[in-house]
Amino acid sequence: MKIQSYYIRLLMIPVYFLFFECDLSERNSDNMLLKTWTGPYGGVPDFDKVKVDDIENGMLYAMELHLEEIKTIANDTTAPSFENTIVAIERSGTELERAYAYYGVLSRNQSSPEFRVVQKKLAPHFADYRSKIIQNEKLFKRITTIYEKAKKDPLEADQQRLLEWTYQTYEMSGAGLDNEKKNRYAEINKKLSQLYTSFSDNVLHDEENYITFLTEDQLGGLPKDFIKSSAQIAKDMGEDGKFAIINTRSSMDPFLTFSSERELRKKVWKNYYSRGDNGDEYDNKEIIAEILKLRYERVQLLGYENFAEWRLQNRMAKTPKNALNLLETIWPSAINRVAEEVADMQLIANDDQATIEPWDYRYYAEKVRQKKYDLDSDRVKQYLELNRLTDAMHYVAGRLFNYDFKPVEEGKVPVFNKDVKVWEVNDKISGKHIGLWYLDPFA
Repeated sequence: MKIQSYYIRLLMIPVYFLFFECDLSERNSDNMLLKTWTGPYGGVPDFDKVKVDDIENGMLYAMELHLEEIKTIANDTTAPSFENTIVAIERSGTELERAYAYYGVLSRNQSSPEFRVVQKKLAPHFADYRSKIIQNEKLFKRITTIYEKAKKDPLEADQQRLLEWTYQTYEMSGAGLDNEKKNRYAEINKKLSQLYTSFSDNVLHDEENYITFLTEDQLGGLPKDFIKSSAQIAKDMGEDGKFAIINTRSSMDPFLTFSSERELRKKVWKNYYSRGDNGDEYDNKEIIAEILKLRYERVQLLGYENFAEWRLQNRMAKTPKNALNLLETIWPSAINRVAEEVADMQLIANDDQATIEPWDYRYYAEKVRQKKYDLDSDRVKQYLELNRLTDAMHYVAGRLFNYDFKPVEEGKVPVFNKDVKVWEVNDKISGKHIGLWYLDPFA
């Protein structure tokens, strides 16, 4: 009976898997994340049609599809080569990349409480997905074989760089650990993914909920364009006739620079620098402590003394000692310069009978620039206007990568926000179409 039961379970596993796959496929047949892109330029994302309800199933199915591709690469019976392994890995995951175009926009540009619920549910699935790729023994064995061979017979420079980067990424992520350590490594990654998501969600919560509303008599010193945009933000929030200072750098920074209302500067400064640190259910202190603890345990599994040693090995500094030496070299000069700048600020603050506090730095630094250097940041803005900065970015990309940017007619391709502008990117010499560049300047 036990033997019969064992074989029944074995037979049921693939049947269940097939039903699961069919069910996912049927459920996602109309999922916007998985649809092939259509329209001009060989197909573009339908950013204006994607819904939060599409995200969870779409991302789960796209990850399953990519894992199947990775399994095929790992199980290839031909000798490992750069083309059939490294290039194959790079070319895999088309459906996931397509799905992530939508996920990325909802995550970074249009985050909402509804999306963050889904994001938190997906976090452990993303961690599992990454672990299944990194910990695929057959795949890492193929990568290692190519890597060792290339030590004796190097590839072309660009191929060699990609190969070394791929090998190091897998090796640094625990691909060479034994099974027991791999399992623990994967558990830690899953927990960290949840903690990272919770950390970000808490910061976003405080950004969205700590808003300072001003009245007309509290606008002293603020530039006209800032007042106009603050009024529109307040109106959009249902506070018509008021002026909103939202809890983001783009709003906080100019307010602290120009507002003559010191108590309001203090409030706005504290709101911003206390994100995730307000002693409530959205406080991040315990999360930070847990992240540090798990990071330490994870690098211990890999044989490193601390997280910094692991993190810096393929960065410019290479070692924590080098990084500390650099900091200790510049630290005395930096401290002296700060003291000089604060002294200059204090001379002006004395006229207001104020002692410089953190929320005063930007305000009095601007006063120093005007008095000492005759430099008015508000007047400089005309040279840093959005269109000029956009042109500058295009110029640099053109010089570095030979890109040519041509504005796409409004309405020709879907966008996720009315402020988003799109450019067609082509090679300057050949005219070959490279892609589309979306600019969301107010995200």
